[in-house]
Amino acid sequence: MATRIAVDIGGTFTDLVYFDDATGKTVQGKVPTVPAAPEEGVVAAIAAHVPQEVLTKAEYFLHGTTVGLNALLERRGSTVGLIATEGFRDVLEIRRGDRAEMYNLFWEQTKPLVPRRLRLEVPGRTMADGSTEGAPTAEAVATAVQTFMAHDVTSVAVSLMHSYANPEHELLVERYLREAGFEGGITLSHRVCGEYREYERTSTAVIDAFVRGRMANYLNRLEGQLREAGFTGKCLITRSGGGSMNFSEAEERPFETIMSGPVGGAIGASEFARLIGDKGMITADVGGTSFDAALILEGEPQVLFEGEIDNMPILSPWVDVRSIGAGGGSLAYEDGGGFMRVGPHSAGAEPGPACYGKGGEQPAVTDAAAYLGMLGPGELASGITLDIDAAERALTSVADAISQPVEDTAAGVIRIAASSMANAIREISTEQGLDAREMTLLPFGGAGGMMATLLADEMAMKKIVVPPFAGIFSAWGLLGADMVQSASRTLVRPLTDAALVEFGSVFGDLIASIKARGETVPDAEASLKLDVRYVGQEHTLSVPVPLNGLDLAEPAATIADRFSALYTKTFGATLNDGVEVTAIRAQLKAALPKRDHSGGPTTASTGMTTGDIAAYSFRDKKRVPFKVCPRDDIGTGVTGPVIITETVATTYVDAGWTVRAGDFGELMIERG
Repeated sequence: MATRIAVDIGGTFTDLVYFDDATGKTVQGKVPTVPAAPEEGVVAAIAAHVPQEVLTKAEYFLHGTTVGLNALLERRGSTVGLIATEGFRDVLEIRRGDRAEMYNLFWEQTKPLVPRRLRLEVPGRTMADGSTEGAPTAEAVATAVQTFMAHDVTSVAVSLMHSYANPEHELLVERYLREAGFEGGITLSHRVCGEYREYERTSTAVIDAFVRGRMANYLNRLEGQLREAGFTGKCLITRSGGGSMNFSEAEERPFETIMSGPVGGAIGASEFARLIGDKGMITADVGGTSFDAALILEGEPQVLFEGEIDNMPILSPWVDVRSIGAGGGSLAYEDGGGFMRVGPHSAGAEPGPACYGKGGEQPAVTDAAAYLGMLGPGELASGITLDIDAAERALTSVADAISQPVEDTAAGVIRIAASSMANAIREISTEQGLDAREMTLLPFGGAGGMMATLLADEMAMKKIVVPPFAGIFSAWGLLGADMVQSASRTLVRPLTDAALVEFGSVFGDLIASIKARGETVPDAEASLKLDVRYVGQEHTLSVPVPLNGLDLAEPAATIADRFSALYTKTFGATLNDGVEVTAIRAQLKAALPKRDHSGGPTTASTGMTTGDIAAYSFRDKKRVPFKVCPRDDIGTGVTGPVIITETVATTYVDAGWTVRAGDFGELMIERG
């Protein structure tokens, strides 16, 4: 075991949890997020909840943040220039030549991060087999640098044709850029992504260049303040594909941290699913500004090898988390046609929902819940006491606009939000051929427990498990984020025993390239996956391959059989065509020291009241008496309706459900 601290920054609150290996205690806390300077919220959370002696001896600080994601969504990053192969400067706009929404007549293509005037070309061409014709010239690069300097470009992405097969030309351009006097950041596409598909690789390189400066500055400021506060351990940040990486590597590979924030919950859900032996879970992370859903099968999150943000692809390992703008801070409004909408705009941390008493005037989901009594007596984390009158005033403005009573309007806000969240859940379950009714819902986040039974009703699910530390569960998940480094390379070959020799050689090169990045993962275990498909197909399935040291431990026929089994499981049939490999994926992984799961949350008493409260029942469609019960008092079973209170979350259990305590501090909620 090792003492460690984890902090997850959300749109409304910054969540903290630490595990003290000397006492075996896990302590949680929550403070308001500081949008203008997120690192200040992190330091404030530590100052408020972590004793100095714990901070000093802590070995790990683990962090999840949306700084990179927000930079992309808000277009607040570096001014980027792009150097491309002659004739390919427009790959970012040509894309794949299709429409993301085929039947939407009003769909507009996402504006590229690099305008055309800053997309410049150099001569020379690398072929798919790695051979070259001509080469970039110092004169062409110097001309590009003059243009970049005239437009205050601070970061350059270099993406040349087939550089994954031979990086010689990209390395040459990098040298010429420095010789011409360019001092900003340089991203070479073969370093961020060793795979084919020119558009996706170029998009990944540009995104890396765009967020690099902002991410590096943020991590440097945060680490500096942590050191000043007395922390002497290792600083880690979660990767989009799961696991964690040290701050220095994140500064060099910021594109791998784009989904750093939402991934913490999926990591924690995987660990908890293994702990309780649940083979099929759907997570429901309901925060202040967003809702995130992920699928956990056999104790593992589903990992893709291409993500997408604002219709821009990123070739990087990517936990399949579906996010929408629906959370406790999502604002309700009348759309001009007499209909009520909820989200995606949010009250955020400033001013927050009206019931927080910080100046908010528009009604949020939290205002509707507070007015309906779903949050119990109204004492929340960070010393917030709900102002029900302010919530009613905010809701009245929308109720009058749609000519409905305030109570019906508040119930409608909750139902609309639940419907939007359920649609996101359907994307990762029903639309992938899975029956959500037979799976377990794992709600967490500040409002996860509040929405749990409504979401289960929407999806006809029978079982809900509210984990311990539910209000700060994404931060809790960070505590178990093992250190991971990965690399990949395109190599299209038939799946034969002769080709396995070449695959093994490339795998060894990839492991060496990972170790050459700088600080390597100690005591790391190597793993290998091959991207496999039938000849003539476009898409692939990733097949794990056992290793004997760094050598492949299975013959080609066995790998092909496992591919066929996976293909049948995924698509219901197999083909008679030949099988080929398109990419080799290498990973080094070192597990963090194990932590004790026997202890529940340790926090100061909140003074929560018990008894009954009149709250709205969505089953009965009216206010009925709800029991109010602290989480620690649930015991062997309580029948709903009941509102379960704890320091940083509230669980709303409607009529028709029963709840009991599980073996690891979880709440088991079941129908009837």
